Amino acid sequence: MSTSSSSPPSLTPSPAPADRPGRADRMGGRAWGVLFVLCGAIFLEGIDVAMLNVALPAIRSDLGLSTGSLSWVMSSYVLGYGGFMLLGGRAADLLGRRRMFVLWLGVFVVFSGLGGFATEEWMLVVARFVTGVASAFMAPAGLSIITTGFTEGPRRNRALLVYAGTASAGFSVGLVVGGLLAAIDWRWVFFAPVIMASLILAAALVLIPDDGRTDGERTDDGRTDDGRPRGSVRGFDLAGTVTVTCAMLALVFGVVRLEAPATGWGWTAGAFAAGFALLAVFPAIERRSAAPLVRLGLLRSGPLVRANLGFLLFSGSFFGFQFLVVLYLQELRGWSSLQAALALLVIGIDAVLAPTLTPWLVNRFGNVRVILCGLCLAAVAYLLFLPVGLDWTYAAMFPTMVILGLAFSLAYGPFTIAGTDGVGEEEQGIAGGLLYTSFQFGAALGLAAATAVYVAATGPAGSPEAALGGFRTALLVPVAMAVAGVAVIASGLRGRAGTVTGSRPGSPATGTR
Repeated sequence: MSTSSSSPPSLTPSPAPADRPGRADRMGGRAWGVLFVLCGAIFLEGIDVAMLNVALPAIRSDLGLSTGSLSWVMSSYVLGYGGFMLLGGRAADLLGRRRMFVLWLGVFVVFSGLGGFATEEWMLVVARFVTGVASAFMAPAGLSIITTGFTEGPRRNRALLVYAGTASAGFSVGLVVGGLLAAIDWRWVFFAPVIMASLILAAALVLIPDDGRTDGERTDDGRTDDGRPRGSVRGFDLAGTVTVTCAMLALVFGVVRLEAPATGWGWTAGAFAAGFALLAVFPAIERRSAAPLVRLGLLRSGPLVRANLGFLLFSGSFFGFQFLVVLYLQELRGWSSLQAALALLVIGIDAVLAPTLTPWLVNRFGNVRVILCGLCLAAVAYLLFLPVGLDWTYAAMFPTMVILGLAFSLAYGPFTIAGTDGVGEEEQGIAGGLLYTSFQFGAALGLAAATAVYVAATGPAGSPEAALGGFRTALLVPVAMAVAGVAVIASGLRGRAGTVTGSRPGSPATGTR
């Protein structure tokens, strides 16, 4: 397929005739093939993280790692993922989405494999950090391939919701598969993704068309989308890139250290101070840049800000809750890692509901109402778990798990639509980067806050009753984040019907420019 056309090749057929609207959201075989590859990649990311979570006790036992060292095995991935996500999004826009996706998928294969051969702590930390960086480039590239290759409206929304459901399925399946592999040998937790990623890489090289975006989008008048002569090279915002990447690294580092607030508080405070200081000067740098990394108009869009902030709060509540539940099941109830994973598996109903029920709800009610319903259900799920006791049966926990799975299916996919809908094609990569940065930063924040509250509330007693009291207190963290998310998204209901978070699929978004 030629790369000199006026826009990246569309993955969907021409719209159906007006008298046959039922076929407007159908996709061809090539489109499904591309979507299959991209879903495979996001499934890979989910299963990779989930499997490692379950395998951590086996890794600690085999390598003799301390609790602090084990924490850095996980935190190094978060640091790389959250720190480089914005750069990854902009690289997809400037250097080509397919190129970035394929290149960093290859890096993922190499370093995931190296992690399986690790014999020292530093080897695992380095492998996980680089794997996180690879994911930071892959994720926005994959998302922007969907948002630029599928026609805006029902087709794109359906593709995004299938994509979101696959991501959730990867995480749910990873919990179970990780428990099984860790029982055999924890190194297979690193080797299994290598096999899967290699197959996805081979399919990507064949199925994903070249988007030809190495020098910007070309228009029919021989000029690129920003008015430059065809063939000219867009300048690279080095100052903005270094500033925002260092800011994200510092902030994520500070959030990760919140898990142990009494240890090295000076480093934590210093990290936050440096991160916020760099963020404060970032807008000034972008205003002076001829080719800014992030166009400030995106950051002034109320709908996009709400979408990103809501996604951050939703992610933080979910991952904070998941950490606490696993802690409760394994530490207080004595369940095995596999039993705990099976208990959480029902949350994965999102994999079925996201591509089936959610598209109909979005088409019928619009993004903002579906997201709001999902956040309300999440808050209800966390509240139902507050009176948990030491003798609770799984039947008592089951309603929370089912409701949370439904909440995830209503929120996650529509958030990906809201965070990219109405954004210009040349900025889809950075929009995806912003969205995933919010999600990853929220996950780190929710996990750190829940851990810090749990440790502080439990105290030095160490009795099961004290641990249960700390657990109940820490559950207020996901409750508070979910309620805050409801407030943020509900504020969008007062906006005009054409906003990104409030629009129905296919309607023009406003406020993004």
